[in-house]
Amino acid sequence: MFLEPKLKNTTHKKGWIEVVCGSMFSGKTEELIRRVNRSRIANLKVEIYKPAIDTRYHDTEVVSHNSNAIESIAVDSSLTILLMHQNADVVGIDEAQFFDNEIIYVCETLAQKGVRVIVAGLDMDYLGKPFGPMPSLMAIAEYVTKVNAICVVCGDLATHSFRKSKSDNQVLLGEKDVYEARCRHCFTEGMSNKTKG
Repeated sequence: MFLEPKLKNTTHKKGWIEVVCGSMFSGKTEELIRRVNRSRIANLKVEIYKPAIDTRYHDTEVVSHNSNAIESIAVDSSLTILLMHQNADVVGIDEAQFFDNEIIYVCETLAQKGVRVIVAGLDMDYLGKPFGPMPSLMAIAEYVTKVNAICVVCGDLATHSFRKSKSDNQVLLGEKDVYEARCRHCFTEGMSNKTKG
């Protein structure tokens, strides 16, 4: 479990970037909500953002697959986060893979201003390839937490999001009706069966 670092120099506000990544159904959003709630308990000012494209559960709330929710601001572009930022101590950003590459600049800018930035998102797309800005965010982050789901085929740790539909759009919103969490072996086997069929 991730515990917030204790800063030795409390006279200077230090910012940093944390990335929580993994496959579908691995608990990324759940962990984001947990960290944000801990910040609120510490009486820190918090802002949460999500891409406006993500309307699966709610238009403005960040909602986990376990139905835990937290109020957020839906934005169309990552630069809007900088325009809307109101001197929060902590900024949470969910589904970062859906943002443009400017999200990297946004996170670095906030961290330089002394903000703790918590970013959650899929590290790989439905083909098992690095997804959007996530690899760069992981590279610049001080802390990276990779969470795992459970493979629905064999029960091992799952690292991949297997798409059950035939759509080849990189962005396809969906839940268990469209995606399954799978381990590397079962993901590869499933992809191989899709190309044969």
